[in-house]
Amino acid sequence: MSRRTQRVEEEIRAGVSSILQRQLRDPRLGFVTVTGVSVTPDLSHARIFVSVLGTDIQRKQSLDGLHSARGFIRSELAHTMRTRVVPDLKFEEDTTSIIGQRIDELIEQIGHPESD
Repeated sequence: MSRRTQRVEEEIRAGVSSILQRQLRDPRLGFVTVTGVSVTPDLSHARIFVSVLGTDIQRKQSLDGLHSARGFIRSELAHTMRTRVVPDLKFEEDTTSIIGQRIDELIEQIGHPESD
């Protein structure tokens, strides 16, 4: 990965995080955290990984809210980024925290087996 790609990914991550905290007022959005960004080598597309707390329904609503706000977020990024073109944004749920939580539960069960 080139330095430029890394810089753009970090710029997008910081920008989207700031926009989510300060500017979006969509009631569907719950507690959303940007966990990572992956940009294509030509910088035309960016996958933004988010962690969403809540039930399955709340996570789906939050992702729906992010998808509907894509255009707004992209236009706000255009004001702050130092690139000629702002990548097309795609939001995806980062499930690593959910998987980690499940692993913790399984380890806990192994550590404390139920006695019959």
